[in-house]
Formats: sequence, structure tokens, C-alpha cells
Amino acid sequence: MTVDTSALNGLADNDAGQLGDQESADGGGAAVRRWSPFATAALFLLPTAAALVSILKDLSGRQLWRDEHATWWAAGLSFGDLGHLIRSIDAVFTPYYILMHFWVDAAGDSASALRLPSAIAMGAAAGLLALLARRMFTTQVGVVAGLAFAVVPTVTRYGQEARPYAFAVAAVLLSTLLLVRALEQPTFKGWIGYTLSVPLIGWSHLASMAVLLPHVVMVVIARRRGNHIAAWAYAAAGTMGLCFVLPMAAAGSTQKGQISWNNPGTKDLVNLPQHLFGSWAVGAPVMALGLVGLCFAGRYALPLALWVLVPPLATYATAAQLHLFLPRYLLFTVPAWVLLAAVAVCRLAGPVTGRLAGQVPTFRIAVGWVLAAASVAALAWSALPGIREARGPILGEPDFRGVARIIKDGQQPHDGIAFGGVMTERRGMAYELRDDSGRPHDVLMARTPQQAGMYDAVECKHPVACLAKTDRLWLVTTSPPGLQYVNMPKATADVLRKEFRVIRTTKLTDIQVLLLKRVVTAATGSSGDSAADRKVHT
Repeated sequence: MTVDTSALNGLADNDAGQLGDQESADGGGAAVRRWSPFATAALFLLPTAAALVSILKDLSGRQLWRDEHATWWAAGLSFGDLGHLIRSIDAVFTPYYILMHFWVDAAGDSASALRLPSAIAMGAAAGLLALLARRMFTTQVGVVAGLAFAVVPTVTRYGQEARPYAFAVAAVLLSTLLLVRALEQPTFKGWIGYTLSVPLIGWSHLASMAVLLPHVVMVVIARRRGNHIAAWAYAAAGTMGLCFVLPMAAAGSTQKGQISWNNPGTKDLVNLPQHLFGSWAVGAPVMALGLVGLCFAGRYALPLALWVLVPPLATYATAAQLHLFLPRYLLFTVPAWVLLAAVAVCRLAGPVTGRLAGQVPTFRIAVGWVLAAASVAALAWSALPGIREARGPILGEPDFRGVARIIKDGQQPHDGIAFGGVMTERRGMAYELRDDSGRPHDVLMARTPQQAGMYDAVECKHPVACLAKTDRLWLVTTSPPGLQYVNMPKATADVLRKEFRVIRTTKLTDIQVLLLKRVVTAATGSSGDSAADRKVHT
């Protein structure tokens, strides 16, 4: 079938309606296309700026959640203590924690400071996607893909999170861009660049290494198209790159208990589009258009199909063993979906603009750009509720910030603090009270997290002795109201029931803080309880 390529709005360098498939004159691979530095910079900066506008708004508005508390804690450790930690847990995050260690030393540990590296990485990912789409297809596809990616709600969500997932997305896009460039223009410098990018993928998140499968397929296709050095160059580059990742992966393979709680069901697979993109209003049209885009992706159809389909299906099939089926672990597939959707939009705009603009090429191209812009605008409008939700509190996360305000307002010298529940309460409160020199003393901590080589402390095995000098105690717990002593050692719960009386309870979102007073003081035997003090706040 012959396609009127002049109607493809800037896609005229592709034959038979298959974008990015034009051969060079010598038959040795894709035609070498060159762009001015100004055009490249503009194409990178436009989507990057659009993404950062969304990500940087209210960057510190949402309080840190427990995984971000882990980042803060690990980043603040000395290298000796960090080494002790990763021997027990989270070895796969070692490169990220080292990066954040230096960053926190320079920028501080406020919520906005902790999240800024992720914001920059995710903003850069939007620009990298635009450059990748241009190199694979056309400039118009690059612009549409980059801007569409910038308005995906999860781009804002994980761009505002002090975890490595934004870095994983950026690393995958950078590595893929360098590979496509090396296959089009094989040079020693180009392959060195790709070699250096492979460890970045694994260092950001091991699950992202799944993108190496479509990379292999791209190399095989290039080899069949006449690129005789592709296979050897890729084998050398991939092997050298993996050498920097495998030791970390081996260490992490013994620490799977950290995510052993993750056992997804069929419902989780069905709802993956919603969680992957941040809303059905964005996920459904992008994935539907992405499937259409596969029909027009030419030689990139198979690699892109593997990129978007294999990671979720493989992690779901192996969830009982590896526990890796989590939307945030699969975030690196979102750019590929958006890229395919952009291909579909730009390809389908051809026949539409042909009817609208007749045979005036310039006008037809202009109308094509207008339709592409309208598609991005429609997606952005659909994404607004999801973006607002992405900036809001995370469902099920305790209001540690609110608890800290209550304690700061009511604390007295020599107060103690204790913790109950299963939501890393000690670590959350350590962050929220980090700058309070008069904060209550953690009276039940026998060994610090640094000494234990864990994120949490080892609690006192003899609570009677540990609490002997404490007359006022703040109990922070995520256990249900009325069951504040569950999810804590029985000996500790017994002492609190017997020797302390609750005089005030304040209930916040998914957490409560109780102020306890000793019933009988050790020195005088007088009651520390006053009926007037007993209050319950909600």
C-alpha cells in the first residue's frame, strides 16, 4: 500500500507509513540525521521545563512517607554505618544512598531538598524522551512524547519523592538514546557512552535492567540490516556494564524479605494502568494509543513492545518468588507507552490533515502540529485531577507531621517517647523531630539503628527498668484507637497498662498520640493522675 507521506506532518522521512525505517544509501542501516545544537537543546528543554513546572509546585507540601524516611535516614549515616546497614538490608539502593549522602551534606534534609534530585531527574527524563523519540522517529513525535510525558500524574508523583525511581526512568531513557545513536552512528566514543550508561540503570533500580532485552533486540535488528559491528560492540559494552551491577545484585538477592509482603493478585494486574499512570483518565488513552502506535513503529515495534509488555508480565508471573510487581518498580515502562502513543497521534494526524488542508503542504504541516498540540492539551486536561491527587497525602500514610506539632506544643523537660504499630513510627518521628533539641527521650531504645545495622532500633528487654525515671510518656502508635498497646512487646505493654494512665489522646490520620502519666511516682508514692487532665482530641 502506498501512503501519501507528505500528509504525515513532519513524518516525511519514513516510508510505507512506518516511522523511522528509512535506509541509508549504502544499505548499512538507518540514515544518519543531523540536527543543530540549538534545535537539540530546545527539544530537550521544552519538555523538561514543562515537567518541572508540575513537579516543583508544592514540592514540600506532602509530608515524607516511610520510604522517604528511609532515604533520609540512610543518607545521614556515616559511610561506616551505611556499610553496616546495607549488609543487612537495601543493598540494591547503595548507589542512591551514597549520592543522597553527598547531596544532604550540601543541601540539607528538608522535604524539598531531599526531593529535588528526583525532580531534576524526572524533568530530564521528559527531555531525554523527546530526544529519543526524535532519533527513532521524527521531531514532531519527540515534541508530542516529551510534553505528554510531562503531564502524566506519576511523573509528578515520583518526581516529588526522595526515592530512586525517577533516576531509573532517566537512566533507562539515557541508555536507550545512547544505544540508538551508537547503532546509527557506530563510533568508539558512542559505544563507550552506552557502556557507561548500563550501570546507571542497575544502580537506580534493578528491575529497570529488564530494558536490556529490547536493547538486545534492537542490536539484532541492526545486525540484520547490515550493521556488522553492532553485535560485538554490544556484547562488549553490555558485559562491561553489567560487571558494575552484578555484585550489588548478588548482595541484594539475599535480602528479599524487605519486599516479601508484596503478593499481588489479579486485581492488581487489572488496575496496573491506573497505578502506573496515576489515573485511568490518562492510563487508558495512552495505552490504547500505544497499542495503535505499535502498528506504525516499523523496526522499533518489537523492541518497544518488549519494553512495555515484558516487565509487567514477567514481574507478575514471578511475584510469588521475586515480589517485584509494584507500579513504582515498573515506572520505566511509562516513557515507552507515551512514545508509542505519540507515534499513533502523529501518524493518524496525516489523513486528517490531508482532508482539512487539501494540497497545501505548509498549511497541512501547520494543521498537523495544531492537532498534535490539541492532543497533548487534551491529555493534560484529563491529567489534572490525577496531578492534584499526586501532590496530596498518600493513602494510608500516618500524619507524622501533625504528631510532631502536638508533641512540640505539649512537651516538658524529661518527657519520654515510645512507639507502637507497624508503620516505622520511630523513624518517622525521628525525622519530624530532628531539629527539636528538647524532643522527648526515646526511653525504650536499647540499641540505636546504627548499632543494629537496621532502620529501627532494638528495644529494651526490661521495660520496668528503662521506664523507671520517666513520669510523662508520649506514645505514638498506628494501632487502632482503643488498641494502642497491640503491636508492641507484651512486657512493655504490661508496664504501660499497670504503671501509667492515659491523660490525653489525639487522633490524626492513621495515627494517634497519647500522653501518659505515671500513676504512682517512685519517690513520693503520690498519684500523677488528674481527672482534669484526661482529654481526648480528634
